[in-house]
Amino acid sequence: MESNQTLPILSAEEQRVLGSLIEKSRTTPDYYPMSLNGLQSACNQKTSRSPIVQYDEEIIVKTLDSLKKKGLVSTVTGGTGRVVKFKHNLGIVFPLVPSELSIICILLLRGAQTAGELNTNSGRLYEFDSLDEVQSTLEKLREGDAPFVKVLERRPGQKEVRYVHLLGDVPEYVAEPGSNLNSASMEMLESRVETLEKELSELKDAFNKLMAELS
Repeated sequence: MESNQTLPILSAEEQRVLGSLIEKSRTTPDYYPMSLNGLQSACNQKTSRSPIVQYDEEIIVKTLDSLKKKGLVSTVTGGTGRVVKFKHNLGIVFPLVPSELSIICILLLRGAQTAGELNTNSGRLYEFDSLDEVQSTLEKLREGDAPFVKVLERRPGQKEVRYVHLLGDVPEYVAEPGSNLNSASMEMLESRVETLEKELSELKDAFNKLMAELS
Protein backbone atom coordinates (compact mmCIF):
# COMPACT_ATOMS: atom_id res chain seq x y z
CA MET A 1 0.00 0.00 0.00
CA GLU A 2 1.76 3.18 -1.17
CA SER A 3 1.04 6.55 0.41
CA ASN A 4 3.10 9.72 0.59
CA GLN A 5 1.15 10.99 3.60
CA THR A 6 1.80 10.33 7.25
CA LEU A 7 -1.00 8.45 8.96
CA PRO A 8 -2.93 10.45 11.55
CA ILE A 9 -2.87 9.20 15.13
CA LEU A 10 -6.48 8.94 16.26
CA SER A 11 -7.90 8.79 19.77
CA ALA A 12 -10.26 5.96 20.71
CA GLU A 13 -13.23 8.29 20.15
CA GLU A 14 -11.95 9.36 16.74
CA GLN A 15 -11.43 5.74 15.75
CA ARG A 16 -14.99 4.84 16.74
CA VAL A 17 -16.59 7.82 14.96
CA LEU A 18 -14.54 7.37 11.78
CA GLY A 19 -15.13 3.61 11.72
CA SER A 20 -18.88 4.09 12.21
CA LEU A 21 -19.07 6.55 9.32
CA ILE A 22 -17.17 4.18 7.04
CA GLU A 23 -19.37 1.25 8.06
CA LYS A 24 -22.69 3.02 7.53
CA SER A 25 -21.59 4.44 4.18
CA ARG A 26 -21.48 0.83 2.99
CA THR A 27 -24.20 -0.93 4.99
CA THR A 28 -26.93 1.77 5.04
CA PRO A 29 -26.26 4.08 2.08
CA ASP A 30 -29.84 5.42 2.18
CA TYR A 31 -29.08 6.97 5.58
CA TYR A 32 -25.65 8.30 4.63
CA PRO A 33 -24.26 10.94 5.13
CA MET A 34 -25.24 10.60 8.78
CA SER A 35 -27.03 12.91 11.17
CA LEU A 36 -25.58 13.51 14.62
CA ASN A 37 -28.25 11.29 16.19
CA GLY A 38 -27.63 8.51 13.71
CA LEU A 39 -23.89 8.67 14.27
CA GLN A 40 -24.30 8.59 18.04
CA SER A 41 -26.44 5.45 17.74
CA ALA A 42 -23.89 3.88 15.40
CA CYS A 43 -21.03 4.54 17.82
CA ASN A 44 -22.97 3.16 20.78
CA GLN A 45 -24.48 0.09 19.13
CA LYS A 46 -24.01 -3.18 21.00
CA THR A 47 -23.06 -5.38 18.05
CA SER A 48 -19.95 -5.33 15.83
CA ARG A 49 -18.13 -3.17 18.38
CA SER A 50 -15.24 -3.74 20.77
CA PRO A 51 -15.31 -2.24 23.28
CA ILE A 52 -18.94 -1.25 23.84
CA VAL A 53 -19.15 2.49 24.57
CA GLN A 54 -21.79 5.02 25.58
CA TYR A 55 -20.84 8.34 24.03
CA ASP A 56 -23.03 11.35 24.70
CA GLU A 57 -23.72 14.05 22.12
CA GLU A 58 -20.98 16.31 23.46
CA ILE A 59 -18.31 13.64 22.89
CA ILE A 60 -19.54 13.03 19.34
CA VAL A 61 -19.52 16.76 18.51
CA LYS A 62 -16.01 17.29 19.90
CA THR A 63 -14.73 14.21 18.07
CA LEU A 64 -16.28 15.30 14.78
CA ASP A 65 -14.62 18.69 15.18
CA SER A 66 -11.18 17.11 15.70
CA LEU A 67 -11.68 14.77 12.72
CA LYS A 68 -12.73 17.72 10.54
CA LYS A 69 -9.52 19.52 11.48
CA LYS A 70 -7.60 16.42 10.34
CA GLY A 71 -9.50 16.46 7.04
CA LEU A 72 -11.04 13.05 7.69
CA VAL A 73 -14.66 14.19 8.08
CA SER A 74 -16.73 16.84 6.33
CA THR A 75 -20.25 18.19 6.73
CA VAL A 76 -23.05 18.07 4.19
CA THR A 77 -25.56 20.90 3.96
CA GLY A 78 -28.23 22.06 1.55
CA GLY A 79 -31.66 20.88 0.52
CA THR A 80 -34.81 21.36 2.58
CA GLY A 81 -33.66 19.41 5.62
CA ARG A 82 -32.34 21.30 8.62
CA VAL A 83 -30.24 18.46 10.00
CA VAL A 84 -26.49 18.77 9.40
CA LYS A 85 -24.98 15.49 8.24
CA PHE A 86 -21.47 14.07 8.21
CA LYS A 87 -19.36 11.89 5.94
CA HIS A 88 -15.86 10.45 6.11
CA ASN A 89 -13.02 11.39 3.75
CA LEU A 90 -10.57 8.58 4.52
CA GLY A 91 -10.86 7.12 1.02
CA ILE A 92 -10.21 10.58 -0.44
CA VAL A 93 -7.28 11.56 1.77
CA PHE A 94 -5.59 8.19 1.20
CA PRO A 95 -5.62 6.01 -1.96
CA LEU A 96 -7.75 3.21 -0.53
CA VAL A 97 -9.92 0.87 -2.58
CA PRO A 98 -13.17 -0.56 -1.10
CA SER A 99 -11.60 -3.86 -0.04
CA GLU A 100 -8.86 -2.05 1.88
CA LEU A 101 -11.29 0.43 3.39
CA SER A 102 -13.51 -2.38 4.65
CA ILE A 103 -10.64 -4.06 6.49
CA ILE A 104 -9.56 -0.79 8.11
CA CYS A 105 -13.17 -0.16 9.11
CA ILE A 106 -13.49 -3.53 10.86
CA LEU A 107 -10.18 -3.06 12.66
CA LEU A 108 -11.30 0.40 13.83
CA LEU A 109 -14.57 -0.94 15.19
CA ARG A 110 -13.68 -4.41 16.46
CA GLY A 111 -10.02 -4.26 17.43
CA ALA A 112 -7.50 -7.00 16.61
CA GLN A 113 -8.74 -9.58 14.08
CA THR A 114 -7.44 -12.67 12.35
CA ALA A 115 -7.71 -12.94 8.57
CA GLY A 116 -10.51 -15.46 9.07
CA GLU A 117 -12.43 -13.10 11.35
CA LEU A 118 -12.01 -10.27 8.85
CA ASN A 119 -13.37 -12.52 6.12
CA THR A 120 -16.39 -13.45 8.25
CA ASN A 121 -17.10 -9.91 9.46
CA SER A 122 -16.64 -8.12 6.13
CA GLY A 123 -19.67 -9.49 4.29
CA ARG A 124 -21.87 -6.43 4.73
CA LEU A 125 -19.02 -4.06 3.85
CA TYR A 126 -17.27 -5.84 1.01
CA GLU A 127 -17.66 -9.34 -0.40
CA PHE A 128 -14.23 -10.98 -0.59
CA ASP A 129 -14.00 -13.90 -3.00
CA SER A 130 -11.84 -15.94 -0.66
CA LEU A 131 -9.65 -15.93 2.42
CA ASP A 132 -6.67 -15.61 0.07
CA GLU A 133 -8.04 -12.29 -1.17
CA VAL A 134 -8.35 -11.07 2.42
CA GLN A 135 -4.76 -12.11 3.05
CA SER A 136 -3.59 -10.39 -0.14
CA THR A 137 -5.38 -7.17 0.85
CA LEU A 138 -3.80 -7.28 4.30
CA GLU A 139 -0.36 -7.63 2.74
CA LYS A 140 -0.99 -4.56 0.56
CA LEU A 141 -2.02 -2.61 3.66
CA ARG A 142 1.23 -3.63 5.36
CA GLU A 143 3.43 -2.35 2.50
CA GLY A 144 4.95 1.05 1.83
CA ASP A 145 6.50 3.76 3.94
CA ALA A 146 3.25 4.35 5.82
CA PRO A 147 1.54 0.97 6.32
CA PHE A 148 -2.03 0.90 7.60
CA VAL A 149 -1.90 -2.42 9.48
CA LYS A 150 0.57 -4.58 11.33
CA VAL A 151 0.72 -8.14 12.63
CA LEU A 152 0.57 -8.78 16.36
CA GLU A 153 2.83 -11.37 17.89
CA ARG A 154 1.05 -14.69 18.31
CA ARG A 155 0.14 -15.26 21.94
CA PRO A 156 0.45 -18.68 23.63
CA GLY A 157 -2.33 -20.96 22.44
CA GLN A 158 -3.21 -18.87 19.40
CA LYS A 159 -3.20 -20.64 16.04
CA GLU A 160 -3.60 -17.60 13.81
CA VAL A 161 -1.92 -14.21 13.82
CA ARG A 162 -4.03 -11.14 14.43
CA TYR A 163 -3.90 -7.77 12.70
CA VAL A 164 -4.44 -4.25 14.01
CA HIS A 165 -4.63 -0.87 12.30
CA LEU A 166 -1.94 1.78 12.76
CA LEU A 167 -4.24 4.80 13.10
CA GLY A 168 -3.80 4.95 16.88
CA ASP A 169 -3.53 2.79 19.97
CA VAL A 170 -5.52 -0.44 19.95
CA PRO A 171 -6.02 -2.12 23.35
CA GLU A 172 -6.14 -5.90 23.16
CA TYR A 173 -9.57 -6.95 24.37
CA VAL A 174 -10.61 -10.45 25.31
CA ALA A 175 -13.46 -12.08 23.46
CA GLU A 176 -16.83 -10.62 24.35
CA PRO A 177 -19.58 -12.72 25.93
CA GLY A 178 -21.59 -14.45 23.24
CA SER A 179 -18.70 -14.47 20.76
CA ASN A 180 -19.21 -18.22 20.31
CA LEU A 181 -22.44 -17.60 18.40
CA ASN A 182 -22.22 -18.83 14.84
CA SER A 183 -21.80 -16.22 12.11
CA ALA A 184 -25.32 -16.68 10.71
CA SER A 185 -26.92 -16.01 14.09
CA MET A 186 -24.70 -12.99 14.65
CA GLU A 187 -25.52 -11.57 11.22
CA MET A 188 -29.27 -11.90 11.87
CA LEU A 189 -28.89 -10.25 15.27
CA GLU A 190 -26.76 -7.42 13.90
CA SER A 191 -29.24 -6.78 11.08
CA ARG A 192 -32.16 -6.60 13.51
CA VAL A 193 -30.34 -4.28 15.92
CA GLU A 194 -29.27 -2.02 13.07
CA THR A 195 -32.87 -1.77 11.82
CA LEU A 196 -34.07 -0.75 15.28
CA GLU A 197 -31.28 1.80 15.60
CA LYS A 198 -32.15 3.34 12.23
CA GLU A 199 -35.81 3.63 13.25
CA LEU A 200 -34.80 5.29 16.52
CA SER A 201 -32.52 7.71 14.68
CA GLU A 202 -35.34 8.63 12.27
CA LEU A 203 -37.70 9.29 15.17
CA LYS A 204 -35.11 11.51 16.87
CA ASP A 205 -34.53 13.49 13.66
CA ALA A 206 -38.27 13.90 13.08
CA PHE A 207 -38.74 15.08 16.65
CA ASN A 208 -35.90 17.61 16.35
CA LYS A 209 -37.36 18.97 13.09
CA LEU A 210 -40.78 19.31 14.71
CA MET A 211 -39.35 21.14 17.70
CA ALA A 212 -37.41 23.47 15.40
CA GLU A 213 -40.58 24.27 13.44
CA LEU A 214 -42.59 24.91 16.61
CA SER A 215 -39.91 27.25 17.97
